[in-house]
Amino acid sequence: MNHIIPALLMQIAVGALTGQWWYAAALPCALFIGREHACAEYRWIEQYGMGRRANMPWYGGFDARVWTTRDQWLDWIGPIVATMALALIMEVAA
Repeated sequence: MNHIIPALLMQIAVGALTGQWWYAAALPCALFIGREHACAEYRWIEQYGMGRRANMPWYGGFDARVWTTRDQWLDWIGPIVATMALALIMEVAA
């Protein structure tokens, strides 16, 4: 949940400079999706891979067993919803 404000600030900065609010939304979304996926991979390695990245299968970061808390989900869903809403508002306002 704590990624929403930074995502919106990034979108506002890029959107204000370029006028491309949908592209500006894609930037923080990609950043936070990638960040949370990497965190999930590290959780998988710690929990199931005996601490070795080489033991992780390609789907390790997608394994539902390492997505156990609400915060882990909201840290990437929150920025998507917030930035898409702002992009839609800016499109309608234009």
